[in-house]
Amino acid sequence: VQLQASGGGLVQPGGSLRLSCAASVFSLDYYSIGWFRQGPGKEREGVSCISSSEGSSYYTDSVKGRFTISINKAEKKVYLQMNSLKPDDTAVYYCAIGAPTCFPPTYDYWGQGTLVTVSS
Repeated sequence: VQLQASGGGLVQPGGSLRLSCAASVFSLDYYSIGWFRQGPGKEREGVSCISSSEGSSYYTDSVKGRFTISINKAEKKVYLQMNSLKPDDTAVYYCAIGAPTCFPPTYDYWGQGTLVTVSS
């Protein structure tokens, strides 16, 4: 299984970016996909997760109302739409694929990461 994350870049505070995670799997129906991030000098944290089998999605509190995770099964891609970005959102964002449900978080494969920089 390979994951390819893309879509990062430099954006001003208040701006938007959409991250994409392409997965080389037969079907996303059997997995959950999570987005994680690691900012400068910070530990890695979970940002969001989506599960096709549950039909559910989850967000860490700091991004609720600003980020939206979605899935395109035909393209085998998971997107993270990030709006109202803040400097604290600056991080390398990773996607990961694992167990069919988001909880407990169990991820087997990780993408390479894409850098998001929020700065004026």
